Amino acid sequence: MKHFLLVFTLLFSIIFAPASYAATKTTVVKSPAKPIRILIVPGHDNEVWGAQYGNIKEADMNLVLAKQIYAILKKDKRFEVYITRDSLGYTSLFADYFGLHQADIKAFKENAKKEMKASVLTGTVIQKDGVPHVGVNESVAMNLYGINKWAGENNIDAVIHIHFNDYPRETKWEMGKYKGFAVYIPENQMPNAEKTLPLATSIFKELHKKYMTSTYEEEKAGLIPDQKLIALGTNNTLPANTRSVLIEYGYIYRFANSTMRHKAYKTMSELTATGIKNYFFKK
Repeated sequence: MKHFLLVFTLLFSIIFAPASYAATKTTVVKSPAKPIRILIVPGHDNEVWGAQYGNIKEADMNLVLAKQIYAILKKDKRFEVYITRDSLGYTSLFADYFGLHQADIKAFKENAKKEMKASVLTGTVIQKDGVPHVGVNESVAMNLYGINKWAGENNIDAVIHIHFNDYPRETKWEMGKYKGFAVYIPENQMPNAEKTLPLATSIFKELHKKYMTSTYEEEKAGLIPDQKLIALGTNNTLPANTRSVLIEYGYIYRFANSTMRHKAYKTMSELTATGIKNYFFKK
């Protein structure tokens, strides 16, 4: 009888055990996924501001749009987002990096150029001409190479460069003839070309829902491979896992109206962020 009561009590305790007890034995807690690391680069700065139309400076436009993209992605906990500039200039993170690592950045740039020259001489890399661009001075080049060096060291998944377009003409204060956007990507011999293409395509598809591609003959394809833009990792200065796109959102003279310009910022930032999210988190 005592044996029967003991067995009965044991069975009763197992069958009617509290749910919380069962849960503690079966629940598996998964660690959160590693966030995607994005670097937003508003093109140019307060000293070299790029294109200008009237009193509108490209660097200012780039910054407003970049900050809106940054704000959208920052709200999504799946991303860890950085930006190179704010309204006061380069953020302390990048200002300090440029200042403290100037010699290292210069060596990084020179070594990359040397290795690329050797690759061209041996035929490993075939040089290709792309869309003509205005050259940058040494200070700007150093900052861009510094951004690439930092991105590689910090395992950045994607670098998004924000720009507005222009082209040489006799009178820069008159309305130009071109309009539309273009997305520049690494040329297919570059290490990060393969992984960049689908990200760029995703962003392009979203922007194309609202905006037309550039009417400039050499940009009509919309997605433009380029070997020489530092932002994209020229001289193999970005690793294969660091995607990099440079977006020319439109020609600066098309945004002279302030109300229209600020509406465009909102739409462009939302479409760009959607393109980034769609790529990294496919449904």
